[in-house]
Formats: sequence, C-alpha cells, structure tokens
Amino acid sequence: MTYQARIEDMQQHLDRAGFSVAGIDGVNAARMAAQNPFQTGLDIARHTARVMREDMAAYDADPAAYTQSLGCWHGFIAQQKMIAIKKHFGTTKRRYLYLSGWMVAALRSEFGPLPDQSMHEKTSVPALIEELYTFLKQADARELGGLFRELDAAREAGDEVKAREVQNRIDNHETHVVPIIADIDAGFGNAEATYLLAKKMIEAGACALQIENQVSDEKQCGHQDGKVTVPHEDFLQKIRAIRYAFLELGVPEGIIVARTDSLGAGLTKQIAYSTAPGDLGDQYNGFLDCEEVDPANVTNGQVFISREGKLLAPRRLPSNLYQFRAGTGEDRCVLDCITALQHGADLLWIETEKPHIEQIAGMVDRIREVIPNAKLVYNNSPSFNWTLNFRQQVFDAWTAAGKDVSAYVRDRLMSIDYDGTDLAIEADERIRTFQADAAKRAGIFHHLITLPTYHTAALSTDNLAREYFGEAGMLGYVKNVQREEIRQGIACVKHQNMAGSDIGDDHKDYFAGEAALKAGGKDNTMNQFAAA
Repeated sequence: MTYQARIEDMQQHLDRAGFSVAGIDGVNAARMAAQNPFQTGLDIARHTARVMREDMAAYDADPAAYTQSLGCWHGFIAQQKMIAIKKHFGTTKRRYLYLSGWMVAALRSEFGPLPDQSMHEKTSVPALIEELYTFLKQADARELGGLFRELDAAREAGDEVKAREVQNRIDNHETHVVPIIADIDAGFGNAEATYLLAKKMIEAGACALQIENQVSDEKQCGHQDGKVTVPHEDFLQKIRAIRYAFLELGVPEGIIVARTDSLGAGLTKQIAYSTAPGDLGDQYNGFLDCEEVDPANVTNGQVFISREGKLLAPRRLPSNLYQFRAGTGEDRCVLDCITALQHGADLLWIETEKPHIEQIAGMVDRIREVIPNAKLVYNNSPSFNWTLNFRQQVFDAWTAAGKDVSAYVRDRLMSIDYDGTDLAIEADERIRTFQADAAKRAGIFHHLITLPTYHTAALSTDNLAREYFGEAGMLGYVKNVQREEIRQGIACVKHQNMAGSDIGDDHKDYFAGEAALKAGGKDNTMNQFAAA
C-alpha cells in the first residue's frame, strides 16, 4: 500500500468510527501504522520465513546468491548492524541475524557468564529474539520518521519535486526486519520441552531454528571436547516437535536447521534401539567401538549387542558413556545429514574443527548423492585461528606442488614475521574468497560468524581504555570514537535521535499539538551535530 493510499484508508476508518472529531488526525495515524507494519512476532516469523525460502530458491538457481549473518547478543547491536548494511549496500537483501546460544550463555544469563552448556535460562532465548526485533522495528520507525519530516519540509517549502522524491522513498521503504537463525541448542530437554521452547521462539519472531544432535544435559560448545550425541530417533523426535510448533502457529514455511556435531563427538549416551539389520538404530550402533566377547568369559555388569551372529561388547567408559570407533566422524555426519533432511529438516549444519572447503565439500558431495539440493549453514567460527589455518593450507598446497617453502616454518606461520610474505598474501586472499568459494563448491547457502560482536565489543573497549586512561586522555575518545563517527557517518553520533527522541517528539505533536513539550528544541546539544 502506498503512503497516500494508507492515509486515505486510515481517514475512512476514522470517519466511520467517529474518531475525526476527537482530535485524531488521519495522516498522523497512517504514519504511525506505516512505522509499525509488524503487529506481532508471528507476523515477523511469517514474513521472514517467506524471505528465507525465496533466498533458498535463489541459491539453488545460483550458488553466488548465498546469504550471510553476524551473531548479535543485544538488540542495539542487531539494529546498528542492519542500519550499517542499509547505509553501505543500499539493501538488506540476503543479510540475516544470527542468535548464538553461546553468547546468550556468556552475556545474557542472570547467573552471569556461563560456558556454552545449556545452563542458562531457556526463556532468555525467546526474550533476546523479541529484543532484537524490537530494536529493528524501532530502526524502521526512526528512518520513516526522518522521511516524514523531510516530506513535510519539502511541502512547506513548496518543492513538489522533492516531495514526490521523498514520497517515493517512503512507498519503497525496505524494512530492517530480516530473518533470524536462532539457536535452540539441543532443545533444553525432551521433545516436549523442545516444542514448548520452539513455540516461544517462533512467537517472538524466529523463522528459522537451529537444533543440534547432542545430548541435552551433556551439551558442549561445538568447538570443545566431550561432546555426546544421541541416536537418530531421539533427534528426529525434536525435529518433528519443531515442525509441529511452526505448523500450530501458522508458520508453515518455517525453517529447521539440523546441526550435527558428530565430526568431533566421539561418545554416545545410549545404544540405539534396533529392530532389523540395517535400520537406523543398527547403523548408529555399527559405529560403536566394540570387541567380540566369548560367552564363557562374560563378566558382571557388561552390556552386549549382537551383530551377524557375534556377541559384541561396546566400549563403555567410567562415565557410563559409549565410545565410537576412531575415524568414523565423517561417515556419521553424512548419515546424520541425510536422515535429518529425509525427516523434515530444511538446512544442515556440520560443525567442523577447521575451515577447509574440501573437507566440507567431501561430505556434502556424499549427501547430495542422496539429496541433490542439500544446503548448509556454516559457522565461520572465531574458534578457528583463521590466519594460521589458511597459512598452513597454502603451505601444504605449495609443498604438494613442489614449490620451495624453505623460508617458512609450518608451526610458526602465525608469527608477525610472515605477515608481508607471498604465502601470507595468498592465505589472506583465500580467506577473502572463502565464503563465495565454499558456497559454490561445498553447498553452503548461509555463512555466519557466531560471536563477532562479542569480540568487537572487547577489542573496541580495550582500545578506548588504553587511550582514555593513558596519555591521550579525552582525545582518546574524541579522536578515535566521536570524530570517526562523524567522518564515517555513523548515525549513533546523534545518540538522542537513535534512542528515539525524535520519534517521541513526533508523538508529542500528535497527542498534544501546540501544548507539546518537545526535546528537540534550540537548546538541545545534539544540534551541534546537525552538519555531521
């Protein structure tokens, strides 16, 4: 609906309801409605699910059309990210949000900083989703409010050309509200618990939920040791629970991202139930580290499985966990992924120990032999030492090609001494093109960085503290923060506007007219930044 049509529609509604005589202005009401197009979190989930499905189809047609996101731990961070994207690229297309369970645990729990082990309050996850979208909706209201003021100024000046140009920008305004891929960990309990939490996350606005195949009460960060997986049927119950949650809430296009941690998980908590040779349970159990047992030598407390007429004892640890055979990780990942896609998942996530395109592609090729349009979400994790990994990849490639690498020591390639070398330059170029190359070769539809804003907050605060509390004093802030905000056009330099002061003044005008006591008068110090 165009801006003018919205005004006319609102005015007709006011006339029918008799509100026009009560000092309610149709233009003001239409503007407020335009600034708040999503009435509920479910409106957001339905809209963003459609966007994400369209992007998935576009990627299937052209792998260059991959999508990206950065993990955000606060609504303000998400808001500034999307404002920056619109400023630099003119559109939010194919740029999403990611909500990391790691950052919720580390930064948003009432217990204080926690490791990524599902110990934080489960309700903190939907609460953060709601917060993220509250800030993105405010970004819409702020941007449109500025356009409405531009429109009024153009009309007051009698500049109809400018007025039509601004009205066209209003009619074609692109929302800051984008899809979110939200981390539900291992479901925080059984399938029913997963379903209940999924509903809360969807109601808050999430269109895509990521769930992993670890044991819920033994959950570990995907880049740490000690991970324990569950048999496929246990995991599929939770995938079904999430799908039912989407369907119940009227979001049939909701996306399920099935994550497998099997590549780095060497343990399982239970032996899978099997009724026939070759079924899912039997395949899962086939990866267990077992030894054949002589029935005459059975000892107390042993657990056995039978296979092909043999009695086998799975290797059980003092923790009561069972161990998989070494070297089976990739095979287990492939089976996990095929099974998840065959039972309702839409996208895959393979947690790897390093960013290596051919390692990922090798597994995806096998998955696509069964499901040709299989697609991945990939964690471009800060847990990887990207510099060292890619320098070693180049070193290994040069060695295999017979190139002279005598000037380099492989284990010391992180050293600053190598920063300007040909090897380092090639490694950096591989890092630069990693996402595009992996999208094309390894089926990665969505690239995300889980924890970037955790690290940028730490880095920027360290830099400010070093300067401000050192010899630079106040210049440490002015030169490195405020002046850079002005030079780079960072909207937050006008922090009162970003916090909603001008939106509030607009509302005061609507509600009180000439009696409004507004904040944006001539004595507001933000006027010093008018030319910024």
